[in-house]
Amino acid sequence: MSTPRQGIDFFPLTVDLEERHYAIGQIPGSFFRREGRPTTQAILTCRLIDRPIRPLFPKGFKNEVQVIATTLSSDKETPLDILALNGVSTALSISNIPFHGPLAATRMGYIDGDFIVNPTYEQLNESLLDIVVASTKDGVSMMEAGATEIDEDIVYEAIEIAHQTNQEIINLQEDFVKIAGKEKSEFTPIGHDPEAIEKSRSILGDQIYQALCDASDQDEMREKLKDLEEGLKTDLEEDFESNVISGAFEELLDEQFRLRILKDGVRPDGRGLKEIRHLSADVSLLPRAHGTGLFNRGETQILGVTTLGSSGDAQKVDNLSPETSKKFMLHYNFPPYSVGETGRVGSPGRREVGH
Repeated sequence: MSTPRQGIDFFPLTVDLEERHYAIGQIPGSFFRREGRPTTQAILTCRLIDRPIRPLFPKGFKNEVQVIATTLSSDKETPLDILALNGVSTALSISNIPFHGPLAATRMGYIDGDFIVNPTYEQLNESLLDIVVASTKDGVSMMEAGATEIDEDIVYEAIEIAHQTNQEIINLQEDFVKIAGKEKSEFTPIGHDPEAIEKSRSILGDQIYQALCDASDQDEMREKLKDLEEGLKTDLEEDFESNVISGAFEELLDEQFRLRILKDGVRPDGRGLKEIRHLSADVSLLPRAHGTGLFNRGETQILGVTTLGSSGDAQKVDNLSPETSKKFMLHYNFPPYSVGETGRVGSPGRREVGH
C-alpha cells in the first residue's frame, strides 16, 4: 500500500498473478527461457480476484494498493485461481490495509448427480457445471459460472454448498487474523464527504430521479445527468473540491438508480426487470473473410469475424495448466472510438483479454 493518489475518482487497486514455471518443475518455453507477460489465464484469474475484493475496501480509500499472488508449487491437477483468491483475502485481512473482509471462494462441479467441491482439471472436463462462488460472512458477493443446460435447483444447491464451504474458510482466516493480524491503518477519505452528500441532496431534491424518468433514451439521460452535475458543481464550488462534488453526485445517482429499480421496476435504460434489449443479427458481410456476423443488442453492436485454419495453426499454451494447445481462439478488441473516446492502441489490455 502506498500513499493516496490525489485528483482521482477511483480506487487504484491492481491485482497481479505471477505464474512461475519452477512451480511445476519446468523451464519456460519462451526464446529467452524466462517468464514474460501474464498469460490469458493469469489475467482472467486477476480479474476473478479483483471483483470480490474491490467492494470490501472502505469508501473514500484512495491509497494505491497492489496485490501480487505468486505460484510457488503446483500439481497441475487443481486450478490455482481459488487458492489465489483465498490467499489474497487472508493477506489483506492480516495486513494493516483497511479491508472489510475476510471473504472466501469455492468452485463447484457436478458429475453424475454428485457435487464436487473444488474439482480438478480432469473433473471439470466431465462436469456439467463450473461455478465459482465468493462470499463474506453476510452472503454471496460474486459468482462466475459456465454450464450445460441443467436444472436451476442444481445451481441453487451448488451455490448453497459453496457458501457453506466459504464460511469454513473464513473462520480459518479469522483465526489467522487473531494470531498474526496487524492493526488497520487510519486514513482520510478522499472524494467521500458526508457533508457534501447531504448538501447535494438538499440542492438536487428529486431532480436526479426525474431525469431518469423523463429521458427517452440513454443519450438524453446522460445529457440530463451531466447538466445536473455541472449545476451542482457551480452551487458548491466554494465549499468543496470538484472531485468531492462528483463523488457526492455519483452516490446520489446510485441511490436513485436503486430506488427506481425497486420502486418502479424500471432499469436505468427504461426497460422492465424482465425485459431484454432488442436483438438482431446479420451474416456474411465481408467478402474475403471466412465468416462474419454483425450482432446488435440495444445500442451495443459487435462485429465478429471468423478465420478457419489447419491443425498447425493451433495455439501453444505455456502456462501451469495441463492444456498444451488451443484450437479455438476468441480475440476481443475494444477500440477507444467504440465508446466515443480516444486512447491507447496496441497490444490488448486486461479488459480485452478478460472479455
